[in-house]
Amino acid sequence: MSQTPTLLCVPLISKTVDKMLLEMGRAKISGADIVEIRLDHLSGFNPSTDLEILLKDRPLPALVTYRPKWEGGQYEGDDSKRFDVLRLAIELGADYIDIELKVAHEFMGSISEKPENVKVIVSSHNYQFTPSVEEIGNLVVKIQSTGADIVKIATYATDITDVVRMFEVIVHCQVPMIGLVMSERGLISRLLSSKFGGYLTFGTLDAGKESAPGQPTIKDLLNVYNIRHIGAETKVFGIIGNPVGHSKGPILHNEALRAVGLNAVYVPFLVDDLANFLNVYSSPDFAGFSCTIPHKEAAAKCCDEVEPIAKSIGAVNTIIRRPSDGKLIGYNTDYVGAISAIEDGLRDAKVTDKDIAGSPLAGKLFVVIGAGGAGKALAYGAKEKGARVVIANRTYDRARALADLVGGDALSIADLHDFHPEEGMILANTTSIGMHPNVNESPISKHALKSYSLVFDAVYTPKVTKLLYEAEESGASVVSGLEMFIRQAMGQFELFTGLPAPEKIIREIMTRNT
Repeated sequence: MSQTPTLLCVPLISKTVDKMLLEMGRAKISGADIVEIRLDHLSGFNPSTDLEILLKDRPLPALVTYRPKWEGGQYEGDDSKRFDVLRLAIELGADYIDIELKVAHEFMGSISEKPENVKVIVSSHNYQFTPSVEEIGNLVVKIQSTGADIVKIATYATDITDVVRMFEVIVHCQVPMIGLVMSERGLISRLLSSKFGGYLTFGTLDAGKESAPGQPTIKDLLNVYNIRHIGAETKVFGIIGNPVGHSKGPILHNEALRAVGLNAVYVPFLVDDLANFLNVYSSPDFAGFSCTIPHKEAAAKCCDEVEPIAKSIGAVNTIIRRPSDGKLIGYNTDYVGAISAIEDGLRDAKVTDKDIAGSPLAGKLFVVIGAGGAGKALAYGAKEKGARVVIANRTYDRARALADLVGGDALSIADLHDFHPEEGMILANTTSIGMHPNVNESPISKHALKSYSLVFDAVYTPKVTKLLYEAEESGASVVSGLEMFIRQAMGQFELFTGLPAPEKIIREIMTRNT
């Protein structure tokens, strides 16, 4: 089949007709192609009057759904009454009707004559899991046998790799198909629907108004993911993490990709098992990945090749699928991003003379909190610049292991409270302590910050963490994780695209979004 543009559908789940009418207007303004009128959500629904009001002067084509409780909806009444309402919707000129597979034959048999301009969607929902490709394919055939104009299958993702099975069925389906995988792990089924030829995808008017688990907002679909420009040839990049929903990566990279005119999209991948994910998403279309907590160290083991610096650190934050042979190559841009940000912070604070050759970190005592992937990057980078490195970690053994690796000393985090062998030390937090929503936490007491001349926090949500706030109050210069994020993202962008990163645009994007 030749690919037709994927429609953007806004589900309306308000309890009153008046609110639904208002939301229809908002959906039109927001850029939607179609609205789904969820009759089962209406309180005190009166079919003979309410349906006519909803359909009479609608600003957009309407899909009418009256979902029963046994298929995940709100309607608890008799099916025959439900059928009466859906037939009335057809008479009143609804553009689409959604009926569940379980009762589709019965409903289709009750329609004497369906107008050609009304399309019947026959749907199947599985709220527990995603079946095999063969089982989904068989379900498509079963739905087609009912006389459906459009096949709709919604399943549940227990793992992000479940989504590939749905993509595989959609791309080979010979009839219009809506194929969606619910939950946050299935989000990419909605974001990439137009790449694989899905008939429509859903976007809510507001966050929190989802009609099914894992729906994005229409604003994000259009403005962040640029869904109107995603097609079969679009390259996919993304951020692998767990959690991943807080990441600013999609906002930054998608706008930067647009700015240089590349046919590519950058999406969040909520990944539990990295090796399994990379094995399943092995198509050349999935061209590169950013890696964040907790996958950076695993990434170093999953790549076919790892560039020397990343190999020394033992952590990878960027994976490129090499076009010539499909091999996965690992890099670490955290290292350059963080160290250069700290060096510039020291120069700007006049902790060191800007004209002196070499790194302002040379000879400094550099305390790294955390012994994970980012901790390794900072420790390795500081050591290479001539700093004396101390690793502090909740688990002392992990701190000791990293300290041995870089020729430094080790402490437990608790020991930092009374650790001040000299003045003018540098502190770098690489843990998630203080990250939203735990904004009132800090890895170190305010009392202990007095001995530091500069404090860096890899956390960038919020931009000013409790650690940075208290460090500034204690007289230290501070460097936000946002600066590291911008610099490592520029490095990633160049690896992804082979083009210079548009620094001005990237900085403007992050200023607007933090």
